[in-house]
Amino acid sequence: MSITPFGRGAAITVTVHGTPGPQGSKRHLGGGVMIESSKKVRPWRQDVKWAALDATRARPAWVPLDGPLAAAVVFTFARPRGHYRTGRNAHLLRDAAPARPAVYPDLSKILRSTEDALTGVVWADDARVVEYTRLGKYYADTGDPDVLGAPGCVIRVWPLHPAVTR
Repeated sequence: MSITPFGRGAAITVTVHGTPGPQGSKRHLGGGVMIESSKKVRPWRQDVKWAALDATRARPAWVPLDGPLAAAVVFTFARPRGHYRTGRNAHLLRDAAPARPAVYPDLSKILRSTEDALTGVVWADDARVVEYTRLGKYYADTGDPDVLGAPGCVIRVWPLHPAVTR
């Protein structure tokens, strides 16, 4: 269930389909050139940016949000095949299958790459986010409305009322 600040709907909801990529360390190539260590960052950022552009195009007067913001970010991952039984029970989870993906990539690193991709489209700068009402990694098809049926992410953003930020 998505938590909504002040009982209102999000100013914008962005649904991203694709495999979340972590923004981790950078590698120095020499001559001042740095590149991301993870090859998944660039495609993920592009997926996020295109999904955000699609969401904002649906609102002709949209301008990136500025001022204090709250956000909810829910990442969805596919379950590994090893979580399932074999043979005629291949559609059933093993008893030992974990409920949540407590494995790579780190939540903070996929959040960082996602935040950067939203800058200039959804919000003026990711520094405007002062609160996360929900942040998590889930396996697909849990029945939760913010958890997708395939890898991706649901992002909801709200402007905070000035009285709440004091």
